[in-house]
Amino acid sequence: MEEAKKHLEEVKERFSELEGKFKIAELKKQEEALAKEMANPNFWKDERAAKERVALFENDKKILKKWEETEILILELDDYLQKEDKENLEKGLEEAEANLRELELASLFDDKLDSKDAILTLHSGTGGVDAADWTEMLLKMYLGFAKEMGFKAEILHSTSAEEAGIKNATVGITGPYAYGYLKAERGIHRLVRKSPFNAKNLRQTSFALVEILPNLHESEIDIDLDDKDLKIDTFRASGHGGQSVNTTDSAVRITHIPSGITVTNQNERSQKQNKEMALKILKIKLKSKREEEVRGEEDKLRAKSSTQDWGQQIRSYVLHPYKMVKDHRTDHETSGIDQVLGGHILPFIEAYLLKERGAS
Repeated sequence: MEEAKKHLEEVKERFSELEGKFKIAELKKQEEALAKEMANPNFWKDERAAKERVALFENDKKILKKWEETEILILELDDYLQKEDKENLEKGLEEAEANLRELELASLFDDKLDSKDAILTLHSGTGGVDAADWTEMLLKMYLGFAKEMGFKAEILHSTSAEEAGIKNATVGITGPYAYGYLKAERGIHRLVRKSPFNAKNLRQTSFALVEILPNLHESEIDIDLDDKDLKIDTFRASGHGGQSVNTTDSAVRITHIPSGITVTNQNERSQKQNKEMALKILKIKLKSKREEEVRGEEDKLRAKSSTQDWGQQIRSYVLHPYKMVKDHRTDHETSGIDQVLGGHILPFIEAYLLKERGAS
C-alpha cells in the first residue's frame, strides 16, 4: 500500500499544478455567467449569435467536466486508501492517470485558436501517381487519427487522380482542441518506398502537402468579399462526400482572383450549402493569409502550396530499404510505420507540442 500511497500523492500534486494552469476558479465563474445569460429569454432571440456564444465555451466546459470528475475520483481514492481497498485503489489510480494525461495535454494548448475545430487540406506534390497514392494514404491516416481521438471527420471535397490516389482533399475535423493537435501536422510529408506502380518496382520518393486551418465562427471572420473578385463554378459532385448528391451540379468551386486561392466543397446536399461552406473556408484562408503578412511569418497558419518548396519536409515515412517514421523538427521516430499510417500519430504531435512549449 505504501507504493499506492506514494502514487496517489504524485497524482494530487499534478492535479494541483493543473488547477493554476487552467485557472479553474475563473472558468467556473465564466460557466456560471453563461448559465445566467442562457436563462434569460432574450439570449436566444438571436439564435445564431447565441449558439456561437455557447460554442466558444464548449471546450472549457469539457475541461471543467473532466476536472470535476478527477476531483471526485481523488476523494474516492483517499477513501480506498483509508480502507486499504487495494483493488479499487489500483483501478482508480489508472483512471486518474488517464484523466491527468488528457488534462496535461490540453494544458499545452495556450493559443486562442487551439480550441477550434480544424479544416485539413491535402495536396499531392511531386512524384506522379505515387504522390497521388501517398496523398490518399495520408487522408486515411488522418481519418484514423480522428477516430482514435474520438473526433468527427467529414470529407468536404476530394479530387481523384487519373490512375490511382487523389490530387487533393479537404476534411472538416470536429473535436476538443482539434486544431491544437493538428496544427503540428502542417507542412510537407515525404514517403520513400518501392513503387507499386513501377514495372521494375524501383524505389520512389513522393511528397504531399498538409494544410491546417482553424474552423472559425462567422463572428470571428472579419473578411469582406467583393463579388467581382470571385469566380464561381458548379459541377457534378463525385467521389468522397459526393455519392448522395451526384445527380445534380451541386458541387461548388470558388476562386478568389486577386490571391489565386481556390476552395471546393461538395459534401452538402445542395448547391447553396456547398457555396456557403466554400465561402467560409475561403474567408478563413484569406484571414490567415492576412495575419501572416501582418506578422511577417509566412506559412504560420497556412502552408504555401504554390511554391512547392519540397525541401522543407517536416516528416519522413520510409518503407524501403527499412521501416522508419521520423519527424525532422523533434527527432521523434518509430519503426512502427503501419501503426502510424493507421492513425497513431499522437506521440509525434505530443513531441511537437512539448518542444514548442519549451521554446516559448
